[in-house]
Amino acid sequence: MRDLRVRKPAFRALADAGAGTWSLRGQVQPLLVIHGGAGVERAEMTPEREARARDALALALRRGYARLQAGDSALDAVSAAIVVLEDDPLFNAGRGAVFTHDGRNELDASIMDGPSLAAGAVANVHRVKNPVLLARAVMEKSPHVLLFGDGAEQFAAEQGIALVDPSYFRTEERWQQLQKALKEDAAGKRAATGMATLRHFGTVGAVARDSQGRLAAATSTGGMTDKRWGRVGDSPIIGAGTYANADCAVSGTGWGEYYLRVAAARDICLRMSLLGESAAIAGQAVIEDEIPSLGGDGGAIVLGADGEVAMPFNTEGMYRGWIGSDGVPHVAIYAQDALALPSPAP
Repeated sequence: MRDLRVRKPAFRALADAGAGTWSLRGQVQPLLVIHGGAGVERAEMTPEREARARDALALALRRGYARLQAGDSALDAVSAAIVVLEDDPLFNAGRGAVFTHDGRNELDASIMDGPSLAAGAVANVHRVKNPVLLARAVMEKSPHVLLFGDGAEQFAAEQGIALVDPSYFRTEERWQQLQKALKEDAAGKRAATGMATLRHFGTVGAVARDSQGRLAAATSTGGMTDKRWGRVGDSPIIGAGTYANADCAVSGTGWGEYYLRVAAARDICLRMSLLGESAAIAGQAVIEDEIPSLGGDGGAIVLGADGEVAMPFNTEGMYRGWIGSDGVPHVAIYAQDALALPSPAP
């Protein structure tokens, strides 16, 4: 140490200095990545809507990252970020969720802790203001992983999770999307074009690494416009729309039936854990190659334990963003948008 440098450190730590004291925060730089849904089409956007989307993504990133800066867990960060997006009617989650064929809002969400593989999820809830918070309660306060419908809402009431009148979730834009779909049903157009016209993206998700290096992932959605028969997609299914382990965290957004068939989120993580693939390579293999080869589409956000970030998608756009050590939200919408990703760092 003649030059006052440690040549072979046994560990790294981050600390805040102030008033002559050190406050140890952890061993790694926190990182938060979010998405607000794939399937964005430029033709349906306006400058006002774009600005609104970018502001919402930036707010979600700042809220989630504030938790990481405070030394809170990756679970806290993804929960805080998703609550912001569930409360914003621009996205297909929480308030602003799409309508089913019967004119109802059916909400799904899931969350997973990477180090412990603990997970919680809810599906087909109608009155839960923030489904991601209920999913976390399922993980932390019940012996189960997935609760459904009325039972999930009974559990929410017992746990003090906020419940609202179903009218809270309604927006005129989503209602008109359903009316258009119903007219297509009546005209026989839906039968001719198949399931593709049922799609509506806008699912929201988040993945994070906290200062202790712990990873977490969460996803929340309103599903598909005009869906029927209690259909449930990939978002509340651990391994399909959401997955996290010690090496990887993934949240997906897309045509859920295909994410379910290939267990998309876990497939990405297994490629990283078992094959040693990077987040970019693993994400591309599943999201840009495997799922499209079957006829599906969508996107995902992927975060590795080393801090590598990937945002693969095969649609015209995907609401997405990240925030790291600079404390500045970095957001993008279209495939052509320039969005530099953080460099992997321990």
